[in-house]
Amino acid sequence: MNEVTIKVEGMSCGGCVKNVTGVLKALPGVTDAQVSLADASATVRYDPATVSVEALREAVENAGFDSPT
Repeated sequence: MNEVTIKVEGMSCGGCVKNVTGVLKALPGVTDAQVSLADASATVRYDPATVSVEALREAVENAGFDSPT
């Protein structure tokens, strides 16, 4: 398992955190996702053979948030 922290911009409340957490945890290969509103980030444990960091960012963006590199 690998761990990565990605920036998540555009979150403004606990509902946003729940939304981002849900979309990340729904991805195959993701074992855990901890999203922080205060830090505007998500720390994700994932299997790099199953899912890429780019796919994590894409899921965040498809949920309506920004994930700059």
